[in-house]
Amino acid sequence: MSRQVFDEDFKRSTVQMMIEQNKPVAQAARELDINPNTLHNWKKKFSSEFIRESLPQMTEDQQLRAFQKRIRDLEEENAILKRLCTSSRKTIGKILIYS
Repeated sequence: MSRQVFDEDFKRSTVQMMIEQNKPVAQAARELDINPNTLHNWKKKFSSEFIRESLPQMTEDQQLRAFQKRIRDLEEENAILKRLCTSSRKTIGKILIYS
């Protein structure tokens, strides 16, 4: 299976489309036939650019929802990282022997 390479313009325009159309990552991934994890990474990388650019045109209610969504996303990322740190601490000090 060959790995697809996408240029920065395509990545940005995809993230912009998802934000403007309020499209979930899973739906966009199906439509574009791209791995959802790849789109999550692009969104994490580029979404702050588009949110900042679109804030002046948004109503206060829309701005609030955008900020709340960003907070939820960051809290979810923190929870994942905490779980990873906790699970990796359990394996520290154990010596694994494979035969």
